[in-house]
Amino acid sequence: MVIQTVVMQYIPTNSYFYIDDDTGHGFLIDPGAEADKLLEIINQREFVIERILLTHGHFDHIGAVQELQQKLKIPVNMQKNGCFYVERPEWNLSAQTSQPIVLSDVEYLPDGSDIVLAANPDFRLHMVPVPGHTSDGCIYYSLKDRVAFVGDSVFQGSYGRTDMPGGDEDTLLQSIAREILTLPDSMTLLSGHSEPTTVAAEKKMPWYAPYLL
Repeated sequence: MVIQTVVMQYIPTNSYFYIDDDTGHGFLIDPGAEADKLLEIINQREFVIERILLTHGHFDHIGAVQELQQKLKIPVNMQKNGCFYVERPEWNLSAQTSQPIVLSDVEYLPDGSDIVLAANPDFRLHMVPVPGHTSDGCIYYSLKDRVAFVGDSVFQGSYGRTDMPGGDEDTLLQSIAREILTLPDSMTLLSGHSEPTTVAAEKKMPWYAPYLL
């Protein structure tokens, strides 16, 4: 199952629980704020979260990580270039707020990693890099469940900003065309700041046409 929860401190952000129905174990993706709200869901539903997964290192996606990690005693994973973001408030943009964020206890994933649930090895997500919004951008997807957690790479009818540290528009559009729009048309795309969309719907957007030839 997938549960979408909007959390907010400065910017509304979609956080996601990806949970194995058979075991109640799963992953928490992009806990950007409101650790207490996320912990309440975990406790009420009796979820066991095995890992926190980050699609990129911007402050609105990592704001609740430290508190959750301390309370749940679980690893935090992200793409290897995430070190440039979580260790630098200027890069993760929290330097612009009253609460600069630095994360030190992060495990960096090799590109193409499979994140496997310990409680059920058949339940897993595949990670591929999708740089351009940030240099550490990545997505996590399941072909079995036809769902992809795409962070701020793709939105419904739009795509992520590229005017911040590590951003590049051409790189992002190339990455989306290569790694996201080649997934099955029926794949649901769950982003950080929009309603769900699909691969089929986003393929129709005109800005991708030059990259899909």
